[in-house]
Amino acid sequence: MSPRKTILRRVSSPPPVKGFKPFGGKRQGVNTEGIVLTFEEYEALRLCDYEMHNHHQASVVMGVSRPTFTRIYSSARQKIARAFVEGRKISIEGGKIYFDSDWHVCADCRCIFNNPEKDKAVKYCPLCGSKSVETFSLDEKTDEDSLPRCLDTCFCPACGYEQPHRRGHPCNQEVCPECDSTMKRARPDQCRTKK
Repeated sequence: MSPRKTILRRVSSPPPVKGFKPFGGKRQGVNTEGIVLTFEEYEALRLCDYEMHNHHQASVVMGVSRPTFTRIYSSARQKIARAFVEGRKISIEGGKIYFDSDWHVCADCRCIFNNPEKDKAVKYCPLCGSKSVETFSLDEKTDEDSLPRCLDTCFCPACGYEQPHRRGHPCNQEVCPECDSTMKRARPDQCRTKK
């Protein structure tokens, strides 16, 4: 029987540092290899020991079962204890996770989207197909209602023909029925604001 597929664990945001190094005298005869604390182990410590959630509350936040959360939390505490006692450095990296804060904006059509396939990098805009994609962050000064929302229209730049956008089908893969040119997503100047 094959093992169950590990589901991705939700992490609110990346840690502010990449790890920690011990300072002081070096101990002889002790393994000095670093210890890797995964992002989900970091998140478990942050939720329980920093934000003071119980295991059930923290498991809901991370999107895992309570027993799975308990195993992650226990592993994190054991690694940190080993690093302190043995004087090893700790690096925070890896794990089957996705960040809640991963939102992107297309520089061409200004559409804001997140990545449903968290284990794959965003290479193009799912609406217009543009490769001009940037990480999006909502400033405190930004009013979310005033952000541009793209028209649900594909248009032909050659003849001006328009058709409703079909979700899941990038406009740049559509062919104009009038002149056989490649369609495009609605231009940024055709975007409307959310009512």
